[in-house]
Amino acid sequence: MTTTTFALRDTSTMLRREFRRTLRYPVGPSVTVGLPIVFLLLFVYVLGDTLGAGLAGPGAGRDDYLDYLVPGMLVLTIASATSVTPVTVAIDRTAGIMDRFRTMAIARSSVLAGHVLANVAQAMVGMAVLVGIALLLGFSPTATPVEWLVTAGLLALATFALIWFAVALGLVADSVETASNLAMPLVLLPFLGSGFVPTESLPTGLRWFAEYQPFTPIIETVRGLLLGTAIGWQGVVAVAWCLVITVASWRWARHLFHRDPT
Repeated sequence: MTTTTFALRDTSTMLRREFRRTLRYPVGPSVTVGLPIVFLLLFVYVLGDTLGAGLAGPGAGRDDYLDYLVPGMLVLTIASATSVTPVTVAIDRTAGIMDRFRTMAIARSSVLAGHVLANVAQAMVGMAVLVGIALLLGFSPTATPVEWLVTAGLLALATFALIWFAVALGLVADSVETASNLAMPLVLLPFLGSGFVPTESLPTGLRWFAEYQPFTPIIETVRGLLLGTAIGWQGVVAVAWCLVITVASWRWARHLFHRDPT
């Protein structure tokens, strides 16, 4: 077999390992899926009427805010996945499992690839569940099948980028407890963007941060694809952010994984 074939075979083995761990310890996936759903229900049913009227004017309400909210909730699902990934990576590293893998005749790239692909799959399932619940609540997208596919592609790219970053955080953490806290700021970023309210409504300093942080162009692009709002250059900026984060995080994680274990 060629080197590529060996790498693919070993990656599939590591991927199955991660899926089996998910079945044995379902707390992580339940956070990825459950946290955005809780926030969706909270904001729609507790704050939806007030925020909907603030967004669309008198006469608007919960349904209007639901449409605005869903793109931000999809990105929050990605952020929730990044809070789980560092923990599983840190468990493998601190327990010596990664050191053991280094001594085995397997493709080293497969070890991290298994973590990344498994967590990307979990996040995509979480987003699918969230969309299903949102549709049951009254979410009314105007997207065509092609726009749905483009939306799924962008969300997958964003997930891939942020999961690589989360893997690097798990490798740099000195303990599982530290790893569980390192990714928490990522969960806050959708709140400090356009996920819940327009950036124009924020104070000046916070508005500047919200407009230029990575999650805002992703949210605005998803919102434009699903609801027909203007996208402008946001789509290009969103893809650029995803590519930059992917390359930088992959190189960082690769460096950390190949360093001397001592």
